[in-house]
Amino acid sequence: MSRMIGIDLGTSTSEIAVLENGKPCVIPNDIGEYITPSVVGISEEGKIIAGSEALEQFLLKPENTVVEVKRLMGTGMTVTMGGKEYTPQEISSFILRYLIEGAETYLNEKIDRAVITVPAYFSDEQRKATVEAGRLAGIKVERIINEPTAASLDYGINHMEECKNLLVYDLGGGTLDVTVLELFEGVLDVKASSGNNRLGGKDFDNILMDYCLERFQKQYGVDASSDKRAMMRLKMECEKCKIALSTEQEYGIVLPFFAEANGNPAALEEVIDRELFESLIKPLIDTTSIQIRSALKDAGLTAGDLDLILLVGGSTRIPYVKKFIENETGIIPSSLVDPDLAVVKGAAVQAGILSEEISSGDGILITDVCPYTLGVSIVSSLGGMLMDDVFDAIIPRNTTIPVTKEKLYSTVHDNQTAVEIKVYQGENRKASSNNFLGSFRLDGIPPAPALEQKVRISFAYDANGILQVEGTIVSTRRKADITIQTTGTEMVDEVCLDTWGDAPESRRYRAVIKKAERFINDGTAGPYELDIDTLVNKIKRGLIKGDDTETLDGYKDELSEILFEAEEDADDF
Repeated sequence: MSRMIGIDLGTSTSEIAVLENGKPCVIPNDIGEYITPSVVGISEEGKIIAGSEALEQFLLKPENTVVEVKRLMGTGMTVTMGGKEYTPQEISSFILRYLIEGAETYLNEKIDRAVITVPAYFSDEQRKATVEAGRLAGIKVERIINEPTAASLDYGINHMEECKNLLVYDLGGGTLDVTVLELFEGVLDVKASSGNNRLGGKDFDNILMDYCLERFQKQYGVDASSDKRAMMRLKMECEKCKIALSTEQEYGIVLPFFAEANGNPAALEEVIDRELFESLIKPLIDTTSIQIRSALKDAGLTAGDLDLILLVGGSTRIPYVKKFIENETGIIPSSLVDPDLAVVKGAAVQAGILSEEISSGDGILITDVCPYTLGVSIVSSLGGMLMDDVFDAIIPRNTTIPVTKEKLYSTVHDNQTAVEIKVYQGENRKASSNNFLGSFRLDGIPPAPALEQKVRISFAYDANGILQVEGTIVSTRRKADITIQTTGTEMVDEVCLDTWGDAPESRRYRAVIKKAERFINDGTAGPYELDIDTLVNKIKRGLIKGDDTETLDGYKDELSEILFEAEEDADDF
């Protein structure tokens, strides 16, 4: 059987590693690079190319090149390259194939099994898409492992005897993960994870681009944002600027012949110092306090309980990130692992554990968690009335995985002979406000009065973070199940709402939120409960994400009207 390798399939870069003599070894690609750009293109000859070769043609042929495809995984969107449409899984498979072919040459052996890392906050369909990319690349994905867990493995394999509470702050090119773990004599126990799949170094590049474009427009009166070639040049230069400012105090962006102004070529020239850059990205980095506090709260810990904070991901090289984390937690974060390579090295360790190259007796044991609540849509009694579209959790978020849980439900109507089981992922009480994962129908329920027939629904969430659902009629043992096909589902952004009170504008909405929550808790909400809960969540989510006041006030007014109606109905009753 071939050796199993570890792969970090990243937004900006990707890496591959293998276990050698009990230690993870990062494998160079065919041109000797240990870090491969996650870029795919089509050459002049019509050949698929990847890595640095694809990146080099990005400026000249942006229409034949794809970057940052990881952000599209599991969305159902496609990208166009060379006039042809590709799924994100296909583009990712080209990156994987390039890495694997280089590793096969380096190791002089066939590779067909891998452990691939994903952000801890990747959804079910994003994980499925990653497995599909591996299949398209010709490998079997033996395990999907969360990136912060992998980075912890890279640390833990060399610190087996330690007993520590760790927080891994993983800020890469496209995603943020915050994970709290306990390392205890060779056991790596994940306590909680929180994250943002839409925050990373690419967003810092975009902020810098917007600043430069605005300065150029003020100087020349020209909006260059529609010039695709100019934008590609600016994007690459802003990325260089960001990287340089991690070690230097200033950087000069110089792009001659950037655009045409009054019939003449105009250059874009800006000197960006570290202070200016940090002021531009500070609001985004500061929002990550939400994920830090959420992960600590779910883990039942405070910042004072932490022994170590590990920094992972290239964006943690930005000096302000370290400063922010120290201010937020009171702990100076550590650089005890390589921020670029810790994840792939941890993936190689996990591969070694699965293939028993690291023995179970001498190795490290890992437990991980399900980052989202998983459940079904049910009909429930609210305020004395039967209401549908109620979300009932079966596996709460941050449950240790792999896990199987089940619940028993009753029929709602007399002589009901079938039930449709709709599966959702999220934290909202209204099912349709969560992410719909899939559904299936269970037929053959014997006719009987309402509530007499029972249906058992079982959720099995495996170590790869992929869900299997089964429904069983208790009286007949008739079953139906589903491997949820979620590719094409557009995800609703998941936001932990616990820290809404820390938002700058929260005071403006505190009274109506408190009143709404009191209505729900004391039963005054009645049949309006789901609508009230949904609007409360919209306000909290909007506060955290910085929505404009007009939008938030609209939710507030709508909520106030519903509260008034609920109060009147309660008085009449």
